[in-house]
Amino acid sequence: MLRVDSTKPCQIIYAIARHDYLSYVIEPHVVQLNPNGEFSLTHQRVFSNTANEFINYIDETDLKLVKILEELEQGNIIKRYYKKPIRPFEFFSKVFNEQFFDTIRPKMEKRINEALGLLANKELYLMSKEGYPAERKLNIATEAATVLFHFRRDAEEIRYFPTIKYQGMRIEFMFKNAEIICNHPAWMLLDDTLYYFEKEIEGKKLVPFLNKRYIAIPKSSEQSYFEKFVAPLIEKHHVFAEGFTINTEKYDARPVLKPIYIEGGTSQLQLFFKYAGYTFSYGDERHISVRMERDGDNYTFHRIKRSVVWEKNKFQLLESMGLKTTSSLFKNLEVDIADEEADRSFSVFEWINQHFDQLADEGFEIEQPANDGQKRYVFGSSKIDMEISEHNDWFDINAFVYFGSYRIPFIQLKNHILNRKKEFVLPSGEIAVIPEKWFSQFGNLLHFTEGGNDIKLRRHHLGLVNSLVEGELANITMNRKLQKLSEFEELEDVPMPQFFEGNLRPYQKAGYNWFHFLKHYHFGGCLADDMGLGKTIQTLALLQKHKEDTEAAGGKSTSLVIMPTSLIYNWLNEAKKFAPQLKLMVHTGAMRYKSPEVFANYDVVITTYGISRIDIELFKAYFFDYVILDESQNIKNPSSKSFLSVKQLKSRFKLILSGTPVENSVNDLWTQMSFINPGLLGIQQFFQNEFVTPIEKKKDEDKARKLQALIKPFVLRRTKEQVATELPPKTETLLYCEMSEEQSSVYEKVKSEYRNELLKSLEDGTFAKTQIQVLQGLIKLRQIANHPIMIDSEYEGDSGKFENVIHTLENVLEGGHKVLIFSQFVKQLNIYREYFNAENIPYVYLDGATQNRGDVVKQFQEDPKTRVFLISIKAGGVGLNLTEADYVFILDPWWNPAVEQQAIDRTHRIGQTKNVFIYKFITKDSVEEKILALQQRKLSVARALITTEESFIKSLSVEDIKEILG
Repeated sequence: MLRVDSTKPCQIIYAIARHDYLSYVIEPHVVQLNPNGEFSLTHQRVFSNTANEFINYIDETDLKLVKILEELEQGNIIKRYYKKPIRPFEFFSKVFNEQFFDTIRPKMEKRINEALGLLANKELYLMSKEGYPAERKLNIATEAATVLFHFRRDAEEIRYFPTIKYQGMRIEFMFKNAEIICNHPAWMLLDDTLYYFEKEIEGKKLVPFLNKRYIAIPKSSEQSYFEKFVAPLIEKHHVFAEGFTINTEKYDARPVLKPIYIEGGTSQLQLFFKYAGYTFSYGDERHISVRMERDGDNYTFHRIKRSVVWEKNKFQLLESMGLKTTSSLFKNLEVDIADEEADRSFSVFEWINQHFDQLADEGFEIEQPANDGQKRYVFGSSKIDMEISEHNDWFDINAFVYFGSYRIPFIQLKNHILNRKKEFVLPSGEIAVIPEKWFSQFGNLLHFTEGGNDIKLRRHHLGLVNSLVEGELANITMNRKLQKLSEFEELEDVPMPQFFEGNLRPYQKAGYNWFHFLKHYHFGGCLADDMGLGKTIQTLALLQKHKEDTEAAGGKSTSLVIMPTSLIYNWLNEAKKFAPQLKLMVHTGAMRYKSPEVFANYDVVITTYGISRIDIELFKAYFFDYVILDESQNIKNPSSKSFLSVKQLKSRFKLILSGTPVENSVNDLWTQMSFINPGLLGIQQFFQNEFVTPIEKKKDEDKARKLQALIKPFVLRRTKEQVATELPPKTETLLYCEMSEEQSSVYEKVKSEYRNELLKSLEDGTFAKTQIQVLQGLIKLRQIANHPIMIDSEYEGDSGKFENVIHTLENVLEGGHKVLIFSQFVKQLNIYREYFNAENIPYVYLDGATQNRGDVVKQFQEDPKTRVFLISIKAGGVGLNLTEADYVFILDPWWNPAVEQQAIDRTHRIGQTKNVFIYKFITKDSVEEKILALQQRKLSVARALITTEESFIKSLSVEDIKEILG
């Protein structure tokens, strides 16, 4: 066979060919053109791999068609459906059969139909029997033809035949050599035209009539023929009847929802549409449904037309209200829930209740199974009415629930809500489904209620009442007094005590007012202000006012404050400064009193957590006005002796102070809240299950909000950032530290050695020469005052200052702040380095030997995790810009205040937007305290003259030195 020469004119055409076994197929061919532009006899079949050769004669559509039609080539079909290699001749003679044809042909027709859709503007021909592709030119009809099926029934038989109309004219197709090229949907070749039909008719319905006028069905078979053949035909196609009736009927429809409960699974809804007596499920694609009715010898077909667009609108409405289909196959509906954990077995029931009114307005009916022992549910919106009234120590809650038209006392739902039981059986035997939201909204409330048939809440559950008021699930009415209590944000302004020295900043005054709100309602409270905001001062103002009010009423009061040992001197100093009239007694030390009567002589008794444990019998025998715990996170462990001791104390009022009430775990709150308001958070185990685990393990924000609501009225917390505008640019605080016993004995031993030498040198006149020794002695004592390990690496005891610094540092880091820690002793900085390394606390370090100062500073300024900077005061006193820090710790007082000032200025300089807190740690009863006193005295001299340690020592008289070593 000659091949087509692609360098000379040629043309692509499509040929319809009849395959001996596979029926009709379509093939693309290229035909060479003669010089006069007509087809020559040279042609060849085109495949994807040869198409490029003829790229000048074919377009995108041709390439698409070649690809589609390639699949119809017999070799490809055999390969696809028969896995062993075989020659076509053998395949068709030995393997191929009717079954094979029935499997393969519908898939082929899908491709043929696709190709016919693309062939509208292409050259289409009929192939000759000999295989020439351009035998006869064909046209494709420009519009769909219609088929009308006729049935004529008389006394003997039914005659059945179709007629075809094209462009409004009836066309004759019987006995005209018409061919059905494709069965589904049908394509018919008649007189060089290819016809297609509306309503996707099947070709096999036309095949019998290509060479036959009609089909006759005898009377004996008529009923079954009507049911099995005529009814489905009427549903899909145009039918003309004589001898029986076809009624086309249109009804208004009603949408129906049928809930299906699936235990442990996702509940579903079935959507139906009712047209008069006929019901269609959504997802049944038939637009028309036919029901046959026989009356004697008369047959009537009811042809019911569905409102397809209206049905779709109803479905889309349900989608917009939060439903989705369960899958593309099954058209049942379920609620679209994102939360993986949620209980879905009642989701559609809740959904119906939630949207009940809207569904009714849109005409939906809810249908349930007829009562044959199956559960029947009540549908309708549910609501709660509550009336809350206040009594001395209680809130009384009077509440009713409405499910549809049923009214039930709310208390009857208590066990259901606490045990998450969704189904509540009504007196009628019907079942109401409790909304999911109620479990979380009212679970807390019902857990804390007391009493049998009525709901009582203790007064300190004010937060629960407030969260009910803010929630939207219940209509709440409350009496006037309670209204006032629930608006506690607007606190009454209480006059300051008469004998209070100094002023409170506005936020401190608010804290003082808040203390009085708590006192008025007999609540315990936790002042949780950030470190450095003056919790001590606010408390002293309260205690002074309490003393004045009690005395004015002719009474006497004593309060107890418990704190870590390291804070005792601060309290004494602050009290002397701000409330000098308060009579304070420090109950510590070996010589402390052993009987409680003596407490009555004082306004405030101060003691430590350690002593309160040892002396608990003594303390619990006395009824205090206030018991106040400073740094109350000391009692965070519920099994600790400290917590068990303070729980036994008796007082009218209780307060706790802590910059970090939650140090490590939400659990820390339980002990502290149980101390100030017993029962507020339920028993420990309940608190653990209900709050700690969900908040910490699952990051459950809803639970965190609930906990917040419970404690909100009793916790006042202001951060440094919140009150920044009220703070001075920098606040200096002296923190006095007590030496530990071992530290103290090392100190005394070294001190007496130096003292003796000094006295000796004064007697024999060699003092002037031994000045350098005096300096060494003072430095050694200063080192012991910080930590004896600095002069004795074998020392195994502890250091009061070290404990104090670490404790303060934990508070600062807990608040997310950055801190500079200065010392003039590298040895001292190393003690902290070791500690930070062991505890995995990120830090940077700088002393005289540090080479890469820039990198160290950059890391501290820019890395949010590096929050501690250890600096030797000599190396870091100048030239550093550390504005990220807002706390400065000075571990040892410097002879020269100017050097300290330079250290503070590392952070307090241009670019600093935060307020800076400076803490100076001074060891009580040591040279540090004496130097501080001298510093105050000689400050003016220092400013003028003193620049170095030597000159400071030189400026000391013999009296000064005796005093220091005294």
